[in-house]
Amino acid sequence: MYKIENEELLVEFELLGAQMRRLKSKVKDKDYLWHGDAKYWKRSAPVLFPIVGRLKNDEYQFEGKKYSLSQHGFARDKDFELRENKEKRILFRLIHSQATLEVYPFKFELYIEYRLKKNRLEIEYRVKNIDDRDIYFSIGAHPAFYWPLDKNLSKEDYILEFEQPENLKRHLLNEKGLLTAESEDFLKDSRKIELNEELFKADALVFKDPKSQSITLKSSLSNDELKLNFESFPYLGIWSKAEGAPFICIEPWYGIADSADSEGDLKNKEGIIRLKSEAEFYCQHSIEIK
Repeated sequence: MYKIENEELLVEFELLGAQMRRLKSKVKDKDYLWHGDAKYWKRSAPVLFPIVGRLKNDEYQFEGKKYSLSQHGFARDKDFELRENKEKRILFRLIHSQATLEVYPFKFELYIEYRLKKNRLEIEYRVKNIDDRDIYFSIGAHPAFYWPLDKNLSKEDYILEFEQPENLKRHLLNEKGLLTAESEDFLKDSRKIELNEELFKADALVFKDPKSQSITLKSSLSNDELKLNFESFPYLGIWSKAEGAPFICIEPWYGIADSADSEGDLKNKEGIIRLKSEAEFYCQHSIEIK
């Protein structure tokens, strides 16, 4: 494990997936990040790259050739290189390899940087195209937080509250994790999602283009809150398992699962990012303990 810390927060990481494994408030002497029990879900906060969600038949096409990729891509299962580890900042890198080229035919560098500023952890993703042609990718975050935050409260005591009132549809997934053509009205001029396990019986909540730049996990019975800022991410997923799992994932995405009727061409995939040779893509989200 590697760590960064300041007066308020302690954060630990592993090289596998450059994954955050602990987020602790030193002020409250309390952990907020799900510890990754395989009984429910073994991960804590994986990065999703070079796809977000599931591909139809776990495959895609690029320039006439078929490739296979499992859900959320390979980055979460690759050992990253530690590039820098200072007291309040840590930087990891993943570069293409022969193994990645067999399933994803592009040369890239992926950097993940974590920075501490008071009670906030900033997380920056940077993708660099080192190929001699355009590359296509998606990227997203999948952090899981304890739910409930206060063990003396119930899950139903909690809400997720958007920064501003939203009019959002829930885009429905089928049993294979693919987007269907169906959606349902979910929020109408409202900021609040009343939380309960029933919400996740049909998989994740998937939203497109929320107006808000942040969402907060909170309860009226506690002053303990966690806020996730997701500056300009076009998609947002919220997920837990409906079988008593004590965590909830708040997932800002640049990308989304295939639709059930997808033709599989990577260039035409919804949410795909096209990056020119030698160009770089940046995005950032942050987590605040309030």
